[in-house]
Amino acid sequence: MGWSSWNTYRVNINDSLIRKQVDAMVSSGLKDYGYEYINVDDGFFGFRDSVGKMHAHPLRFPRGMKSIADHIHSLGLKAGLYSDAGSVTCGSIWDKDPEGIGAGLYGHEFQDAELYFSDWGFDFIKIDYCGAGQELDLDEKERYSFIKSAIDSCGRDDIDINICRWAFPGTWASDIASSWRISGDITDSWPSIRKIIEKNLPLSAYCRDSHFNDMDMLEIGRSLSESEERVHFGLWCIMSSPLLIGCDLTSIPVKSLELLKNTELIAINQDSLALQAYPVQKSDGAWVLVKDIIEKRSNKRAVALYNSTDTLRRIAVALKDLELDGLVIIHDLFNHRDSVVDSDSLIRTVPPRDVLIYKVEAQRRVDPVIYEAEWAYLPMFNDLGKRRKEIRYAENNEASAGFVVANGGGQFGNSIIWQDVFSSDGGDYDLSVFYFPVENRGLEVIVNGISIDLSRSLETKGNETIITLPVKLNKGYNHVMLTCRTMWMPDIDKIQLVRR
Repeated sequence: MGWSSWNTYRVNINDSLIRKQVDAMVSSGLKDYGYEYINVDDGFFGFRDSVGKMHAHPLRFPRGMKSIADHIHSLGLKAGLYSDAGSVTCGSIWDKDPEGIGAGLYGHEFQDAELYFSDWGFDFIKIDYCGAGQELDLDEKERYSFIKSAIDSCGRDDIDINICRWAFPGTWASDIASSWRISGDITDSWPSIRKIIEKNLPLSAYCRDSHFNDMDMLEIGRSLSESEERVHFGLWCIMSSPLLIGCDLTSIPVKSLELLKNTELIAINQDSLALQAYPVQKSDGAWVLVKDIIEKRSNKRAVALYNSTDTLRRIAVALKDLELDGLVIIHDLFNHRDSVVDSDSLIRTVPPRDVLIYKVEAQRRVDPVIYEAEWAYLPMFNDLGKRRKEIRYAENNEASAGFVVANGGGQFGNSIIWQDVFSSDGGDYDLSVFYFPVENRGLEVIVNGISIDLSRSLETKGNETIITLPVKLNKGYNHVMLTCRTMWMPDIDKIQLVRR
């Protein structure tokens, strides 16, 4: 949680501007609500001297960057900085800032890390990829791993790293960074907000162990409508994205400031479980998302009813699909009011480009029956688009929640894994796999290490098909994997588990 300079100012930053934003973070009261990082993005670079040491821009930051970090720290805040994994920064390419040429980390990793974190005292770094990707086409995992080793050499264990590769970079990212961007740069527009949400909908499996999918900086307080801002902030909160404000804090509109101070939404974002909400239903441009809060498998959850369209949508979701039963009390996190759901469904009409977000408490939590493919962890997944047939989450309007997993299989590790398949009592179940038939496909189901090869039983033509097999689940959490060691798998929609 904090503020970053890029959205509003890009490379046009200076000492006075940053200090005003730091002071406004405190005077506006945002610090008291948990916003603590002040991140100086691209534009502070000056020049490298004869030994390669980076110096701040002499006109923009005449007192140097340590002075900025010291001022941030003096107010009880944390200081963030920017660089690129390559030799040139994004500002040098897109904003024609000549000082960004040669300012990236490439070739200066250990030297810059020592300067930025030991000498200047910064606590966070966003590492872009324009110089490493657009210019040099370097390997992402190798670059970020080497940079991480340089940062580790500083001897600090409190430095947060953000990978800014503009797409989910790969499951290796969690070994390097606390967050990673999953999309291109956000803009101050509704299409940008909607697109980023759609990019993140199937990525909940990678938000775990205090590592997060970064949906980019907030455009709250600029030109979005009130309902668009509710969607923007509300979905960023329930999907556990970092909350980095991008507007001018000295002139933020009152309504926008009130939204950013919504303690109940912030609590959902900062919940100790640190989980990302996942989609349980899609219908005609309307989505239902849900996640556990406070304690896993408790009767308290957070739910979002999100209308991405330009017309009213009636959203009805069965309580059993939210894993809830009995009397359900819902607390509206925008209006701060309680109501009761006394039927078997939560039904609301949601205005266009708007969202309703609730904290819900039910009498009972029930075991899930359906596990969508887009909830699964894919060990070999990335969204870089460098290979023709990478495993991916693909939109499919015939799938139950709008996505399938495509291009799985071909080798054992290219699998689909549900790591938290839950049974209250354990026992005998029928496991059904919902898939879309294609010729020359294979499928192996592995439940808690026990493998069943279904390749010879698969249909090769037709509409969505179901194949069912008996399995035994342990009490508590179970591990279910779909894979194929020698062929591609069919596109997988979901699995279903029904007690026998």
